[in-house]
Amino acid sequence: MVALETKTATISIVTYHNPENGYSVVRMSGSDGDFTAVGNLPNANSGQVYSLTGVWKTHAKYGRQFAFHAYEEKEPSSAQDIEAFLASGIIRGIGPKTARLIIEQFGESALEIIEKTPQRLAEVEGIGQKKWKTISASFQERKSFSTVALYFQEHGVATGVAMRFYNEYGPAAIEMVQENPYRLISDLYGIGFKTADAIALRLGHAENSEYRISSAVLYVLKRYATDGSTYVPKEELIERVVALIDVMGEEVEDAIFSLVLEGRVDTETVFGVSSVFLSYLFLAEREICADLLRLRRSELRLLKSDATLLIEETQRRMEKQLSVGQMEAVLSSLKSGVFVLTGGPGTGKTTIMRAMLDVFSGEGLEVTVAAPTGRAAKRITETTGYAAQTVHRLLEYSFGEDDEDMVFGRTRENPLKCDVVIIDEVSMADALLMRALVAAIPDGARLILVGDADQLPPVGPGNVLRDILESEVAPSAHLTEIFRQAEQSMITVNAHRINCGEMPYLGEADSDFFLLRVQEEEQILASIIRLITNRIPGHYKEIDPFKDIQVLTPVKKGVLGNRNLNLTLQNILNPQDMEKAEKQFGDVIFREGDKVMQMRNNYALKWVSDDDFSEGEGVFNGDIGFVSKVDEAFGLVTVVYDGSKLVVYDVETLHELEHAYAITVHKSQGSEFPVVLMPIYHIPPMLATRNLLYTAVTRGKRLVVLAGRSERLAMMVENNSSRERYSALKHFLRLYEGASL
Repeated sequence: MVALETKTATISIVTYHNPENGYSVVRMSGSDGDFTAVGNLPNANSGQVYSLTGVWKTHAKYGRQFAFHAYEEKEPSSAQDIEAFLASGIIRGIGPKTARLIIEQFGESALEIIEKTPQRLAEVEGIGQKKWKTISASFQERKSFSTVALYFQEHGVATGVAMRFYNEYGPAAIEMVQENPYRLISDLYGIGFKTADAIALRLGHAENSEYRISSAVLYVLKRYATDGSTYVPKEELIERVVALIDVMGEEVEDAIFSLVLEGRVDTETVFGVSSVFLSYLFLAEREICADLLRLRRSELRLLKSDATLLIEETQRRMEKQLSVGQMEAVLSSLKSGVFVLTGGPGTGKTTIMRAMLDVFSGEGLEVTVAAPTGRAAKRITETTGYAAQTVHRLLEYSFGEDDEDMVFGRTRENPLKCDVVIIDEVSMADALLMRALVAAIPDGARLILVGDADQLPPVGPGNVLRDILESEVAPSAHLTEIFRQAEQSMITVNAHRINCGEMPYLGEADSDFFLLRVQEEEQILASIIRLITNRIPGHYKEIDPFKDIQVLTPVKKGVLGNRNLNLTLQNILNPQDMEKAEKQFGDVIFREGDKVMQMRNNYALKWVSDDDFSEGEGVFNGDIGFVSKVDEAFGLVTVVYDGSKLVVYDVETLHELEHAYAITVHKSQGSEFPVVLMPIYHIPPMLATRNLLYTAVTRGKRLVVLAGRSERLAMMVENNSSRERYSALKHFLRLYEGASL
C-alpha cells in the first residue's frame, strides 16, 4: 500500500486551474524544496499556503507529481507570502500595487487587519471607504467559501460539488446541510442517496427520520427509472426501502403517503397491482396516452387521389414493385392518424418509408422525418434520400436551467407545422422524449412510428414502442418476409434465426458472419486484437481498422468491458508517441488520433467545416469522430466528425467525450458499421439476452465476427428474458381507449 503524506507549502505558480470543479496543477514551494501538485482546490493563486494530503505518482509525460485528495488552507504568515497572496487578484479591489502598499503599512498583520478591522485599510494611500468595504466583503466571502469547502471535504464531498453547492446557497450552505442533508440529492447533480445518507448519519440524524425515509423512497424509484421502469409495484418498493435503510414497512408506507400529498409521487393500480410512480413519469405516460388517442381520433387531411392509385404511381416512380404486405403497410399509413411499422433487418422497412415519403410529398403534404439519435437520422437521409433530423432538433430543444431539464420550443402551445411525422428507430425513444414529441404534433397530422420491437428497449425509462404495439390501439404492420437481396447475407439470415430462438449458422472465415471459437477471456481479447490489426485488414484490403471496425460489448467493466477494451486498443492502435500531443482528463487520456464518441446531445457545441469553413452548432449522442489536435497548453481537444466538421472541447465539455474503439451494445443502437466484432463470454444472465445479441448482430453491415465459446452463444440465444422493466403506457392506452382523459 502506498503511504499517505501530508505536505505544507506555498503555491508559487498556477499551471492550470478549472474554476468549475477546482481541478488544479500547481507548483509548490516548501521547506524541503519545490514540487508539482495535482488535485482539486477551491482556490488556486500564487502565495496561498495549503496543507495537502496525498501520494507521489509518476506521470508518463509530466514526471513526478504529488496527487492530493485532501487539503487544508493555511493563512500565509510571512510578509512576502502575504503580499504574493494579495497580489494574486483573489481579493477584489487589491492588485499588485495595492498589495505592496498594504504590506508596507501593516506588514505581517495585514490579513488580521483585513478580517477584523477592515476600516483601517483607509490608512493606506488610495483606499477609500468604498474600496475597503469591497475588499472586506471579498475577503469574508472567500473565507466563508473556504470554510464550507473544508466542511464538505471532511464529509467526503468532492471539492467541485462543494463549489456548486456554495454557489447555489452561499454561506448558509453548512446550516442547510445540517438541517436536511438529503436536499443535496435533488439540488446537486452527482450527489446520490448513499453519500447524503452517510453525511446525515455522521451529523446525528435519526435512522427513521422523515427526511431519510422519504429520500430512500425517491432514491429507489429513481434507481428503477435508471433501469428503465416508470413505476414500481408498491410492495416491491417497500421491500427495497426496508432492505436499504432497515426501517419498518409501516414507516415507508407513511412516507409514500406524504410524498403523494407533496406531489412528488403518484399511485395507480396497474393491471391490478398497486403501484408507485415518480410524478413526472406518471404524467409522461398519461400524456403520451392522451396525445396518441387524440391523434388517432382527429380528422386527417384528405388525400387528393385514391390511395391505391397513389401507391401504384409511387411504384412506377421508384421503379420497384412492392410486395402485398408492403402495399398494405403503405395503405394503412395513409389512412391512419397513428400507424406503427415494425420488422427486422432485410424486411423492407426502408423501402416502405421511401414509398410513404413519395406518396405524401407527391400529395403536397408537409412531411417531417426524424430519429432519436444523430447517427440514426443520418442513416435515414442516406437510405431514403430525404433529409432527416434528430427528434430533439425537430422539437427545437434548448438547455434547461440546471442542464438536465428538457426544454423544447415546439410544444402543445406552439406545435409543429407539418402534416406527417415519421419517426424511425422509435424503439430507442423513452417516455420523456415521446411525451414531448406527441404533444407537439397538431390535430390532423399523421404520426408514423418505425422501428424494430425486438431490439433493446430505450436506455431511458419506458417501453413506448412495445407498449403501443401490445395495447393494439393503433393499426400496425409487422414485417417478417426477408427479400432476395437480404437472403444473400448471412448477417440478415442469422439475425432472424437469433430472433426466433434458433442458433445462427456459424460460417467459415469467408462468410459475412462467423464465430471465432476461443475459450478464456484473455484469449478472446487477444483474438480481437489480432482480428483488428491483422486478420480482417489482411483479408479485406479496403477495410480501415480505425474507421470501419467497431467492437461492441455487453458491459462496461471487466477484461472485455468497453473501458478495458478501449484502453487496450488505444495502446495498440494509437500508442503514446512523442509526436502526438495528449490531454489527461480524470482517468482518461485523449491522444491525437484517438477514436472517440460524443455521449450526449449538445446542440450548443459549435463546429467549423474544414472543407468550406462553414459553421454550425450541434453534436449528437452517438456521433463518432477522431481527435485531430490536442492543445496541451490550454487543455483543448479538437475532434473531427464526418471527415470535416471540427469541434473543440475544453474542460467544460470533455466529460461528454469517451473513447470509441469499443462501445456498449446499448450505445450502438441506431447505428450501422461495416464490421462488427463482439466478445461472447460469461456475463450476468440479465445482460446475456437474445435481444442484446440480436441488436449487436443487426449493427453489422458487411461483416459480423463473434469471438468466444459456442455454448455461451447458445445460452444467449436461448435466454429470451430481458431485464424486467415496469411501464404503464399499455395500461393507460387500454384503460382510456374509447373514453376521454
